[in-house]
Amino acid sequence: MKSLEQHLINYALYHRDKRNIATHFVGVPLIVFAVVWMTFVPLGAFFQVPVSLSACLILLVSIYYLALSPTLGSWMIAFLLLCQGGAGYAFSAMAQAGVDVVWFYVTGLTLFVVGWVVQFVGHYFEGKKPAFADDLMGLLIGPLFVMMELLNKVGCFKALEQQINNEAGPYRP
Repeated sequence: MKSLEQHLINYALYHRDKRNIATHFVGVPLIVFAVVWMTFVPLGAFFQVPVSLSACLILLVSIYYLALSPTLGSWMIAFLLLCQGGAGYAFSAMAQAGVDVVWFYVTGLTLFVVGWVVQFVGHYFEGKKPAFADDLMGLLIGPLFVMMELLNKVGCFKALEQQINNEAGPYRP
């Protein structure tokens, strides 16, 4: 298994333009939220706790993120749980309002498409294809990269950021 650093350096090679990274602050969280939303399929209950497909996927992804980095993985889990809560709230609110469940999933699909449009605009600025085009792991590493970039803005993970920049090269304005 590749290390966190190896994954992030590989991902960073596709993301050196600051405009592209800026679009990722919108597009990636929107896509992650949309995936959680679209997989919010109630499966039943486990010890009276509601279980959904999205909760099962979050559990699996969380194990992977924690294996890569307990600290960064914990931040990702917090974000994923916020997405799960938001999707659950929307599901309940739409059901109580009498909205057909199909519209819940259409809304999730719309969020997903908007997120990808924002991403592709960023990659237009970058002049490179998205990282996942060469390595499907980019789909899991992208959210981790964005979380690290966000935490860098508040002074966290500076050594990791420097290591990535040393390997991937400087940011372009």
